[in-house]
Amino acid sequence: MTSKTEKPWFDEWFDTPYYHILYKDRNETEAQLLMDNLATLLVFAPHQKILDLACGKGRHAIYLNSKGFDVVGIDLSTNSIAHAQQFANEKLHFARHDMREVYQPETFDVVLNLFTSFGYFETEKENQQAISAAAANLKKGGKFVLDFFNTEKVIAQLKWYEQKVKNDLLFTIYKKVENNFIVKDIHFEVANQPHNYQERVKAITDKQFETYFEQAGLRLLHTFGNYQLQPYLPTISDRWIGVAEKIN
Repeated sequence: MTSKTEKPWFDEWFDTPYYHILYKDRNETEAQLLMDNLATLLVFAPHQKILDLACGKGRHAIYLNSKGFDVVGIDLSTNSIAHAQQFANEKLHFARHDMREVYQPETFDVVLNLFTSFGYFETEKENQQAISAAAANLKKGGKFVLDFFNTEKVIAQLKWYEQKVKNDLLFTIYKKVENNFIVKDIHFEVANQPHNYQERVKAITDKQFETYFEQAGLRLLHTFGNYQLQPYLPTISDRWIGVAEKIN
């Protein structure tokens, strides 16, 4: 077993090279489409400051910066931030930071939390703490965007077992719903040594997100169901994308 109880699962798993191998085929075109559509919707401007919260290796931040925007990406993973740093410039910066803590109060015009980079914490208190910290990073009137999977649809279509081959590694994946978390157990071998990791994402509903936003001083403006920013439909949409404004 490679997992260690002293670290939260996300602190360990996201910092391994195997996480990035398993998810290496994420759709860059879709990611860029979302960025372009959000930039149009929210009228991103070059003088504004954008915070990419839980940025991973920085793919969204790097793309936005390539369009001329001033972006900061923060993430808990030391290795991901080290990778992203190679792309830094005068209008693109990266830092290791825990999203549950305020990064720079009342500094940013836009805060983004994308590709289900939320729901990893064990308690409702931590979830609220993370949303409230995101709001605290915003200027008054700033916009917060949270992109999460559509929990209702994910649970309805959950595949309990699958296998994937990536970079000659065979990943065996078991999924279940347990204590209101969508749990993914991931098994593979490297040089005949077994590796075992687990992902746990809270099964958060749209109503719960609305409560988080309200308690953080955010007013929900829009909900979208995909990266084309079409309306959110509870049983049909692939995503729940909430766009909110800081009101105080």
